[in-house]
Amino acid sequence: MDHSADRTTFKRHSSLSTLVAHFFGILAVILMLIWLLHYREGIEYGSDNPLKVLNVHPFLMYCGFLFLVGQAMMMYKTAYASHQVQKMVHGGLHLIGLVLGIVGICAAFRFHDKLNLKNMVSLHSWIGLTTFILLGLQWLLGAFTFLAPQSSSGTRTRMMPSHVLGGRALLYMGIVAALTGLAQRATMLGQSTNAESRLINFTGLAILLFGVSVDFSVALGRYN
Repeated sequence: MDHSADRTTFKRHSSLSTLVAHFFGILAVILMLIWLLHYREGIEYGSDNPLKVLNVHPFLMYCGFLFLVGQAMMMYKTAYASHQVQKMVHGGLHLIGLVLGIVGICAAFRFHDKLNLKNMVSLHSWIGLTTFILLGLQWLLGAFTFLAPQSSSGTRTRMMPSHVLGGRALLYMGIVAALTGLAQRATMLGQSTNAESRLINFTGLAILLFGVSVDFSVALGRYN
């Protein structure tokens, strides 16, 4: 059996999946910006307009958090760099995404406070906050296991499968949170225009395909 040919095929498919993931990821960023800036009131955390504050939430939770998490996952598996550089960029992008995600979550709570709405009552909020907390714990555990110099190679080897599996599961949980959030926002908008409704749907599809492509890239990247 020609294993080198198999590895070449997997490597080519991984590279293609990475390109597709970048395409849909950037497309989702563009579509979301068009939606929030053109159809909605804009994006401003410190605004007196509650809707501008709310718009910070989807923008940062996807463009800042979920998009960077996907990039971090692909960076570790598919980037042509030394293993140490891959690890540092992987952890750094996750950390930046988590920081931006905190701001995005605070924007949602700030919006609720401005309108005297209850927090944590929707399925979206339950899935989203659970995913965010678990990903934060995953990052802390990964930092102590894979970046700390005192961690043994045996510990890293034992932890790697669960770390990868957990990361892929949390990516899909993040995608679900994003899609339920878009659906909830569309319901809040009520009688929006057909063009805006289609834009929200295409944004959701782009986010979904971004997540699937990232997962394919990571799954195939192990053969690089």
